Amino acid sequence: MVLHARDCDPKACTALRAHRMGLVELVRHPGDVPTGTVVLDPTVEKALSREDRDAALERGLVAVDCSWEHVHRYFGQLRRRCRHRILPYLIAANPVNYGKPCKLSTVEALAAALYILGFRREAEEFISRFKWGPAFLELNRERLEAYRRAETSAEVVRVQEEFLPDGP
Repeated sequence: MVLHARDCDPKACTALRAHRMGLVELVRHPGDVPTGTVVLDPTVEKALSREDRDAALERGLVAVDCSWEHVHRYFGQLRRRCRHRILPYLIAANPVNYGKPCKLSTVEALAAALYILGFRREAEEFISRFKWGPAFLELNRERLEAYRRAETSAEVVRVQEEFLPDGP
């Protein structure tokens, strides 16, 4: 599911494209996100891990597609009702942010989450619908495999340290 704020260019929006392809359900208001879902949230510290798999299966997985200017408004309204998790360090392959760390499109974020939760085949099928999708998986294969093998958020964070570039 994608909570879509209508902040982006509809022609370039991966969430809208995924919706048109029948890959995701769109909701427009935070109140429409079911309680207990796993929400991909770049403003929290707890990393997504396999320990979130059951909650994602039972309640769902949600990406929020909104401008950074509005991020706190949307995530704040979901904070008490959902499990908020950040994705670990990954590199974007989308045409707008290719090669940039942590600048994933909504579709890349959902595919990464599926992969980390242990749904590798589903992640591959999902992202393959975008011409640059296989490049995202190839660019991040080692990272995604390592994160997928980690059982807890703390383990994902430890594994992530191995992939972070050296300081300045």
